[in-house]
Amino acid sequence: MHDKASPPANTAAWYVAPRTGLKVGPAPYTPPGEGEIVVRNRAVAINPVDWAIATLPFIGPRVTPWLKLPAVLGEDLAGEVAEVGPGVTRFKVGDRVVAFAAGGNENRHRASEGAFQTYVVVLAHMAAPIPDSLSFEAASVLPLGLSTAACGLFQKDFLALQHPSAEAAPTGKTLLVWGGATSVGCNAIQLAVAAGYEVFATASPHNADYLTSLGASRVFDYHRKGVVDEIVQALRGKTLAGAFAIATGSTSLCLDVVRRAEGAKFVAVAAGPISLTDVGAGGLLQVLPLMPRMILTGLSDARKARAAGIGTKFIWGGSLVDNEVGPAVFVDYLPQALAEGRFVAAPPAVVVGSGLEAIEAGFKAQRQGVSAKKVVVSLNS
Repeated sequence: MHDKASPPANTAAWYVAPRTGLKVGPAPYTPPGEGEIVVRNRAVAINPVDWAIATLPFIGPRVTPWLKLPAVLGEDLAGEVAEVGPGVTRFKVGDRVVAFAAGGNENRHRASEGAFQTYVVVLAHMAAPIPDSLSFEAASVLPLGLSTAACGLFQKDFLALQHPSAEAAPTGKTLLVWGGATSVGCNAIQLAVAAGYEVFATASPHNADYLTSLGASRVFDYHRKGVVDEIVQALRGKTLAGAFAIATGSTSLCLDVVRRAEGAKFVAVAAGPISLTDVGAGGLLQVLPLMPRMILTGLSDARKARAAGIGTKFIWGGSLVDNEVGPAVFVDYLPQALAEGRFVAAPPAVVVGSGLEAIEAGFKAQRQGVSAKKVVVSLNS
């Protein structure tokens, strides 16, 4: 795709300092190392953690204290393989792929591995080929939502469910996904069903049919006052595989269900007691009034879990990079599932602009909140 003696010019949206905006400018082209590929980026998706790190100065040091500035943020990308590193046999130059950029992980934090640039270094086992029928923009919604879902479902220190496959036999167990219309929720539903589990999910009524199309057998309106009782009643005679608390503040509700149901006593947690969109761009002064609720809710959930003998653990969505779950999903399952239409890129992409300069607009759109959608920026030009 390019002459290795003359590497292509690279450009990145640099995170230079908190609350100063991203600075689009030149970036070095980094060749791939052992087990790596370089992807010519064609689309990126925006996650809450991206704008939170860039715009909330008290978030970055807590979430990624190892991050050295200037940095390149972003996890979700899709594009074409530009170069293949030593030991990589799964890909060739020109292949269309979706990939998780691991630059935000503590043991990977190189600017060359952030998604918000033209040429991105990614681990080959965290990339998957995509069919020609799937656009780069549509595919780019997958990586972090898929990875976070996989961590919570399959890692041995979380729900430890059996892995997804085309031949997965029904387990006879039911998983509760609280927050099914989120990016993580849409992927958790599909992965769990592909692993042989029945899925109960919560969502707003207008998203119920969509979640059913992804494989959920029942969708409960989380707005309803008696929703916990409804779910417990529906679980009568069933064996719970555990619960996945994805919606903001849903840990306590999941604990209430798990405590009263038969089966696994574990809640995988992917969201805190307040949403980052509640904080907005107001900075520390805006978050200070929310701190007591955050602390008290966290303590209350911990006490409730301990009293009921229920395990809980918060997910780091990139941890599968370093264990068997990463290749189980991106190598063994996803390529064939996408090619055969058994797994769909969800939630649908909402393209808000084109070019690295549009990532700031993507931050704004994501911060304002989306339902059963994911904000995407095209880099096809």
